[in-house]
Amino acid sequence: MSGIAIALVVVAVLVVVIAVVALRVRTRPTLTTPAERVVHATLHTASLAARPLRRGLDADSAAEAAPHLRSLTSADALGISDADGEILAWTGSYGRLATRFADAAVRASEEGRRILIKAADLDEPGIRALIVQPMLVDGAGSVGVIGVVTRTRPGPGMLSAITEVANYAGSQIELAELDASRARLDRAEVRALRAQISPHFIYNALGTVASFVRTDPDQARELILEFADFTRYSFRAAGEYTLLADELRNIDRYLTLERARFGGSLAVKLQVAPEVLNVVLPFLALQPLVENAVRHGISSKPEGGTVTIIAADEGTDCVISVEDDGVGMDPELLRSGDLDAIVTGAGGPSATESAHVGLANVDDRLRAAFGNDYGLVVETAPGAGTKVSMRVPKFRPGVSV
Repeated sequence: MSGIAIALVVVAVLVVVIAVVALRVRTRPTLTTPAERVVHATLHTASLAARPLRRGLDADSAAEAAPHLRSLTSADALGISDADGEILAWTGSYGRLATRFADAAVRASEEGRRILIKAADLDEPGIRALIVQPMLVDGAGSVGVIGVVTRTRPGPGMLSAITEVANYAGSQIELAELDASRARLDRAEVRALRAQISPHFIYNALGTVASFVRTDPDQARELILEFADFTRYSFRAAGEYTLLADELRNIDRYLTLERARFGGSLAVKLQVAPEVLNVVLPFLALQPLVENAVRHGISSKPEGGTVTIIAADEGTDCVISVEDDGVGMDPELLRSGDLDAIVTGAGGPSATESAHVGLANVDDRLRAAFGNDYGLVVETAPGAGTKVSMRVPKFRPGVSV
C-alpha cells in the first residue's frame, strides 16, 4: 500500500472517531438545568463565605469572606466594617470610597437601616451607588456592616438581595458568638466542678493522710503523691475534653484516697474494654459520678459497699456506667428531671450540699458536646443502689483533646 493510501486510511479513521465522539457529546443527557447550576453555585459561594464568619468578625475573617460576599451581591467592590465603622476588609477597586463607607457604616449600624448614597454624592466616575447595609441580628442589633459599590442602577431586586446577604452574614457571626459563649460556659462549668472538688474531698483526703503519718509513714507518703497527682490533673489548664484513659487514671487516684479513708467498707470493680480507652469525653465528666456513688451511696450505708465502673464498646458508641449497691434514692426524683436533686437520695445530705456534686453540670456538657441523645441515664430505687450511665460517640467532628 502506498504512503498516500495509508494517509487516507488514517484520515478516514480519525474522521470516524471524531464523529462518534461528537455524537456521544450531543446525545449525552443533561444532568442539571441552568437554574439548578446557578442555585448550586450560589449555595457553594454562600458556604465559602460562612466558614470564616463562623470564627467571628475580625480583619482575617472579613478579608476571607469579602470576595465571596462580593460575588453573592454582584458588587463591583465590597467593604466590611464592624459595628463601630472600623473597616475590616475591602475587595475590588474604588478604594477611595472606603472613607465614605466608614462614615455611613456608623449611621447604618446605629439606626439599624440601609443607607443609599447615590452617584451625585460620590464623585466617582461610572459608579451609580454605594449601598451600606447593616448586618442585623434579632435582639442584638448590628454586628457589622457591608458596603456594596455598584455601576448599575440599584433596583428593588438588588437592594433586597443585598439585605438578604447581609442578614445571612450576620446570622453566621451570631452563630460564632453563640459558639464562643458556649465555650466560655463550658470553661466556667469546669471551673465550677474544680471548685466543688475542694471543699469536701480535699479536707477528707488530708485528714486521711494525717491519720497515717504516725502509724504508717510509707502509706502516708504514697497517699500524698496520689493526692498531688489528683489535684494536678483536676486543676490543669488544658482544654474542655480529655481521653477516657486519663479520666479513669485520675478516678483511680481518687478511689485510692477514698479506700484509705473507708478501709474495707469500700470495694471497687473496674471493667474497661481496651478499644475505648482513647474515646474523648468532657473533662471531669466521670469524677462527679464516681464521687456521688461513694458519698451518697456507699458512705450512707453502715456496712459499706461496692462501686462498679464499666466502659463497654457498643459499635459507634462507648457506654460508661458507674454503679453502686448503696442506699439508692426515690425514683420520683428521677421523674422530676432535677439531676441535682436526685443526689439527695434516701438518707442522703441536704439539697444545698448535693448541689455541689454537679450531675446536672455533666448532663448539660454531654448534651452540648454530642447532642440530646447523649445525656445521663439514672437507674435507682431506695435500698437498691444507683446506676448512672452515659453514652459517648467514639468520634464526633469538632470534639478532640
